[in-house]
Amino acid sequence: MKKNLFIALIFVLFICSNFITKNKANTSLKDAFKKDFLIGTALNNFQIEEKDPTVNSLIKQQFNAATPENIMKSALIHPKWDTYDFKMADKMIEYGKKNNIKINGHTLIWHSQLPNFIRSIKSSDSIRTFFTEHIKTVAGRYKGKVFSWDVVNEALNEDGTLRNSVFLKHLGEGYITEAFKLAQEASPKTELYYNDYNNEQPAKRAGCIRIIKKIQESGVRIDGVGIQGHWHLGKIPLKDIEESILEYSALGMKVMFTELDIEVLQRNFQGADVSQRMANNPELNPYTNGLPENVQNQLADDYESLFKLFLKHKDKISRITFWGVNDGDSWLNNWPVRGRTNYPLLFDRNNQPKPAFYKVVGLKK
Repeated sequence: MKKNLFIALIFVLFICSNFITKNKANTSLKDAFKKDFLIGTALNNFQIEEKDPTVNSLIKQQFNAATPENIMKSALIHPKWDTYDFKMADKMIEYGKKNNIKINGHTLIWHSQLPNFIRSIKSSDSIRTFFTEHIKTVAGRYKGKVFSWDVVNEALNEDGTLRNSVFLKHLGEGYITEAFKLAQEASPKTELYYNDYNNEQPAKRAGCIRIIKKIQESGVRIDGVGIQGHWHLGKIPLKDIEESILEYSALGMKVMFTELDIEVLQRNFQGADVSQRMANNPELNPYTNGLPENVQNQLADDYESLFKLFLKHKDKISRITFWGVNDGDSWLNNWPVRGRTNYPLLFDRNNQPKPAFYKVVGLKK
């Protein structure tokens, strides 16, 4: 009787082990590309506070870099004129330190997600005071604690001209260079980046190059440029991406892909302007019960093509960051249409690797 129970137990353990092996990544992104570039993810508060052991385990297994999704944006970290809230940002720093994950600060200057009090300010002197003190205080607090900063985020229009933000209106075109100067002074050993979406497109790329050259010509340091990488299924602009890698690198820039995801659902515009929205329509949410096999395969092929390009230029690329850990975390579930079921990342809602994951890590085998 005991012998039969023992045999049955061994059989059950074998079946469980086989199931786990099939449904859990047996390698990691960070290990696969450890000689090439950092592999990052965006983290939300729930993940920073380690409230889900399964997700926490996945993060530590797969990633060696992280960017806070929201908590370092000025609306949250600087909610009132004379008030800062560093609680979650400090937790992010501790999370990175504990798990040997490099933290990219995001972001010091951005026209969006500003604190409410900015709207009532009419004085250019007051805007300059906010601008200066915000950079000095936030960058100074995390001096030596973050690996890098997205100093200025999304300052360009699609045609490469400067966005008519509150900073441009009150401080003039030199505000970008000034932001880098202040960040350099507050945190001299931190890498400093300009970050934007669609800046792999020729017109916007030209505007980005103008920003880089102006900063360099002023004698201020800029270390790299982030291409966000919010792209669409079957429409990855590989030629434009490669040209951008080469042109930015020629200026001495480290190149990063900082918010990578591939959207599988339809929308009627490109880019990542969070102010743009689309009306809810059931036809815009066709995959509520999962991705069809052909779409899943296209997603895998797109990611494989992208990473082939990244590996081709691994000497110029320093980091690839996915904008979310798994599909359930993605901002694309709620933008530009609220409540959609999107599938833009390498891990599904159950934290299981998708075919795209295996295509990507397979490039290193």
